[in-house]
Amino acid sequence: MTSPTPLRIRKAAVLGAGVMGAQIAAHLANADVETLLFDLPAKDGDKNGIAAKAIANLAKLSPAPLAEKSKVVGITPANYDEHLEVLRGCDLIIEAIAERLDWKLDLYKRITPYLSDSSVVASNTSGLSINALAEGLPPGLRPRFSGIHFFNPPRYMHLVELIPDRQTDRGVLAGLEAFLTTTLGKGVVHAKDTPNFIGNRIGVFSILATMHHTAQSGLGFDLVDALTGPAIGRPKSATYRTADVVGLDTMAHVIKTMADTLPNDPWHAYFQSPEWLSALIAKGALGQKTGTGIFTKRGKDIVVLDLARQDYVPASAKPSDEVAAILAIKNPAEKFGKLRASADPQAQFLWAVFRDLFHYTAYHLADIANTARDVDFAIRWGYGWRLGPFETWQSAGWADVAKWIAEDIASGKAMSKAPLPDWVGKVDGVHHAEGSYAPRTGKYEPRSTHPVYARQLFPDALLGEKFDTGKTLWENDGVRLWQLGNDGVGIVSFKTKMNTVNDAVLDGIQQAIDYAEKNLKALVIWQSGDAFSAGADLKGMLGFVQAGEIARLEAMIANFQKTSMRIKYALVPVVAAVRGLALGGGCEFQMHCARTVAALESYVGLVEAGVGLLPAGGGLKEIAVRASQRAGDGDVFPEIKRMFEAVAQAKLSGSALEAKQLGVLRPDDVVVFNAFELLHVAKQVAAAMAETGYRPALPANSVTIAGDVGLATLKMALVNMLEGRFISEHDNVIATRIGDVLCGGAIERGSQVDEQWLLDLERRHFFELAQMPKTQERIAHTLTTGKPLRN
Repeated sequence: MTSPTPLRIRKAAVLGAGVMGAQIAAHLANADVETLLFDLPAKDGDKNGIAAKAIANLAKLSPAPLAEKSKVVGITPANYDEHLEVLRGCDLIIEAIAERLDWKLDLYKRITPYLSDSSVVASNTSGLSINALAEGLPPGLRPRFSGIHFFNPPRYMHLVELIPDRQTDRGVLAGLEAFLTTTLGKGVVHAKDTPNFIGNRIGVFSILATMHHTAQSGLGFDLVDALTGPAIGRPKSATYRTADVVGLDTMAHVIKTMADTLPNDPWHAYFQSPEWLSALIAKGALGQKTGTGIFTKRGKDIVVLDLARQDYVPASAKPSDEVAAILAIKNPAEKFGKLRASADPQAQFLWAVFRDLFHYTAYHLADIANTARDVDFAIRWGYGWRLGPFETWQSAGWADVAKWIAEDIASGKAMSKAPLPDWVGKVDGVHHAEGSYAPRTGKYEPRSTHPVYARQLFPDALLGEKFDTGKTLWENDGVRLWQLGNDGVGIVSFKTKMNTVNDAVLDGIQQAIDYAEKNLKALVIWQSGDAFSAGADLKGMLGFVQAGEIARLEAMIANFQKTSMRIKYALVPVVAAVRGLALGGGCEFQMHCARTVAALESYVGLVEAGVGLLPAGGGLKEIAVRASQRAGDGDVFPEIKRMFEAVAQAKLSGSALEAKQLGVLRPDDVVVFNAFELLHVAKQVAAAMAETGYRPALPANSVTIAGDVGLATLKMALVNMLEGRFISEHDNVIATRIGDVLCGGAIERGSQVDEQWLLDLERRHFFELAQMPKTQERIAHTLTTGKPLRN
């Protein structure tokens, strides 16, 4: 495929400042797209009041729509009475008003005279016909119109459905796909113009099937959620908590849309809200947004609606022992065989839910999507399932499951008597090495050849997909050094769980740098999972202390510092490619790299205080060095104070952009919005640095410190916090030691020290903290519960 003309989006407008519209505007602003947020003029006061209030509310939402709070300045409130003229300067207009066809068409008529000849217009409708909407546009605009359906919340949900109308220009679609993929970081699925498109068509049906079988089986809502959440590879919110989060009124509206727009669907009889759902809505119990729904909170306890009692009861149900054992089986074929054969009501419930999902998805594949790939990605990216419906079916044994479904259809157990489509019996699965099944052609079609996907060296893999893992150059038990192609850029990947740091990782990084200095031009540290590194191996360190092997712990920390310094002063650029968690030692490694390239959703921080320790891999040293460099001849203390608060409170950034504000990423570090493009960009950055004749900075031998005066100031603040009971005695001990390192010790303010001085301070305080019982209690508690202990 030849490269499409790039779609340059300098300025955008979002029409509708509701929940979705405001958050779409926020994500555009995250990506530095200047954005106008329109709504109706307010009846009183500032006419921009409705949009302005929605913008102000963004800072209060959780999870946060803004990747960094200052990004809000990129959104300007507007209203339809006064500001339509400014639409002429907008490259992209996204309509996101209520799901009423007549309202949307009226709005299109109103804005059309103010659009430029190149403006691209899209609707964020979740299920209305794109062609019906396009009918309200002048002929000249229709080639530049399509559906762009974001999932809620837009910043975090990877899926965007792209839906053309009959006249949409293919070049415009290709440009939109590139913009959505790289600039906004989304996973684009092309959907056909059918009610609710792909994600909600299949996802909502799955919820409807679950509701139907809940009633049939008599299981409680909390038990169903225990069965349909992580136990089967789906989010913790499972089914009924998801309904509460989405909003019970919204759920009822989507169900009604299916009933109204799909009159001939063989499952149409089931497209209706249960009586209990209608009753909750009538009471105003709409779920999370009203505080009460299927679940609610009483004090600290979560309670759930019990239909038999018509009251709320403690939510504590768990799967039966038999079903828990079945769900723990690793082999999907064995698991599904036992689910279907079991007489346990919970097992029968789960089989029925899966069976009807598979049946419905296969029956409608040809209507709603081009390939099975589109369906599985839509559900994975839009609903957070680990596997899509077709992947789940295929992994369980395509032919056996198809046979079981057909038997249940024939016996009347299935929700519908509609037969499985003929193609189901002609294939042995929908995902093969050559591609995914397309019912329109009867062939397996490969992934898109759109040039934007060349940037994804390791895209999200479907069942059975394998990608080139390159050539191993060197490895040990801790790391693998490898190369993709012959560009001279080596890649270092850790082998440990959560990419934690142990002796093998430390030695491996040093060996990899030795190799690179002789044979390569650059290195990238990159991990294939969702964690760059969870930091040091706490379990191993605690074991050393408890066994009295302090010398081994001391050697490990010395080696940790040696590794960080080896990274910093390598003769080839070492670039960190960060995605997901970069905690403690992982954060310290990237701080020592020549450059960091971070995915937007990176959560970075020096969090050792949470387990009773302080950073000792050079992180505090690096903060002091950077503060000195930034201060020049000025005062280093303001920068030290800001960073001290972040480290002492074990702050973790909420995004890569926020990590820059915290100071654990540098201002010139690179942020990419699509995590699947991370390795490509990091390799490009590393190669470019090498091409410019990279040399590491000279050793920092003249670090100006805040000294005794700075430390005294920090201690005064800690005394006040201790007396106000904002921190514990042990928090005070840890924070004081962090302050001592950052200020360079109790020596004269303005003195100059070298990096080794600061590293020695780090190491001394770390050992002393590690041997304290309260620190050991914190480490043990975190290892056991995954949560911090404040003792």
